[in-house]
Amino acid sequence: MLLVKKGGIETVIEDWPGRIGYLDNGMAASGAFDYVALGLANLLVGNPPGEAGIEIAGGYFEAEFGVDTVISVTGTDMKPTLNDQPIPLWEAIRVSKGDVIKFSHFGEFGFRAYLGVAGGIDVPVYLGSKSTCLFGSYGGYEGRKLQAGDVLNFGKPQEDLKSLEGRKIKKEAVPEYSRVWELRALPGPNSCPDYVTKEGMDYLFSHEFKIQHSSNRSAYRLEAIKGINFFARKDGGVAGSHPSNVLDHAYAIPGALNICGDTPILLIADGPTLGGYLCALSVIMADLWKIGQGIPGRDYVRFVYCTRDDAMKARGELKELLSEKSLA
Repeated sequence: MLLVKKGGIETVIEDWPGRIGYLDNGMAASGAFDYVALGLANLLVGNPPGEAGIEIAGGYFEAEFGVDTVISVTGTDMKPTLNDQPIPLWEAIRVSKGDVIKFSHFGEFGFRAYLGVAGGIDVPVYLGSKSTCLFGSYGGYEGRKLQAGDVLNFGKPQEDLKSLEGRKIKKEAVPEYSRVWELRALPGPNSCPDYVTKEGMDYLFSHEFKIQHSSNRSAYRLEAIKGINFFARKDGGVAGSHPSNVLDHAYAIPGALNICGDTPILLIADGPTLGGYLCALSVIMADLWKIGQGIPGRDYVRFVYCTRDDAMKARGELKELLSEKSLA
């Protein structure tokens, strides 16, 4: 078990791919924001790829282990310590009952760290997933962020702890973090020529957008579109007065770029499942993990044009990355 001593800025239980199959009921999938970091954390401690771990956004999480186990820390470097001694990232580490793990704040690159534990986090499965949906207050640990005094139980390890200790991710398999996150994307479903001009689409695929402070697990807001003829129509017709308005339709989440007025908004983990604004492009599945590592108020995103074939190839490469081929 794990006793939470400090909940940090935003620490939640997440698995991957989250709560699938309920979009038509207005329930987002949730799930790990950076599923690559969680996937590699699970790989290190011998868990199945979709097992739940602890997602630490921003930092300042602290907890005490109540059992001997093996853990892994991945994602941004929050300078984690065990009993005040530095511990490495991307490596399986043995911990003992009474050990205390602490995280500082997010590193030079990236915003979220992940704590994997042999056996995973033992919380109730709700509608097929252990993931927390903060905006619906369900899943995870009581449907909320972790706070001081919470006690988490662990599942049964899949492998002997001694065989797990010391496992490492190959250097070349560790994801590269950045200040400008390149997101491969496909145009549509509301794109050129009906909704957005060619100039507007060129702008989306050539401009670096700063991530705004008002970003969270439901949406990453980007800086406003300005200085170009972006919309292909004067208004939204029967849908509304602004050209970004459309009749309510399903959103292709996670990864849809919603255009609300002049503001591009990436709809992600806990995002809305439908609404009345156009969606000009969709980030491919293989790059969704990068969004959650973008630091609000500091980092940028740049969209890179991608074809369906490219997206399928990238998905296959990602599957390879999250396999035992990535172990040193």
